[in-house]
Amino acid sequence: MDSVPVQVVVAFGSNLGDSASLIRWAMDRLEERSSRLLRRSSLWTSTPVDCPPGSPTFTNAVAILTPKDGETPESLLIFLQSVEVEAGRRPKVVHNESRPLDLDLIAWDGETRNTPQLVLPHPRALVRRFVLQPLAELDPAYRFPGEVSSITQSLHCLPPDALLRVCSDAR
Repeated sequence: MDSVPVQVVVAFGSNLGDSASLIRWAMDRLEERSSRLLRRSSLWTSTPVDCPPGSPTFTNAVAILTPKDGETPESLLIFLQSVEVEAGRRPKVVHNESRPLDLDLIAWDGETRNTPQLVLPHPRALVRRFVLQPLAELDPAYRFPGEVSSITQSLHCLPPDALLRVCSDAR
């Protein structure tokens, strides 16, 4: 009997440079780490959340991958951070400042972590419409580990984002 493949959720954000191209490029890079075709949400425009005043609008997306044998949440996090740097991300000076690429490991199947380097599921994912909306596009019934509600149900509890809309396909 075949086991159900592990599903890993990664969120993408960008508000500097050619955000759509950067996110597509990062998705292509991430697909190299997946044993199956990467499932990609559309690209979404969203309002900057908890960012400095005057921050540019964000482009966001979510992808679901099936990690290759030997991949761990920690090894994938290191890879994601290296992709951010390759895309031009610099060390943070101001909290939630504008950036060319932000990659967040949101969930790794039913795994949980709480270390200084990694918390799974991502501690703020359930309050971020710009994460849940693209994820709902891929899997409306998705539930984070330990959560009773689906992300579609969780979306109903969040305040609206007047700018949140699909802006293009991620392919």
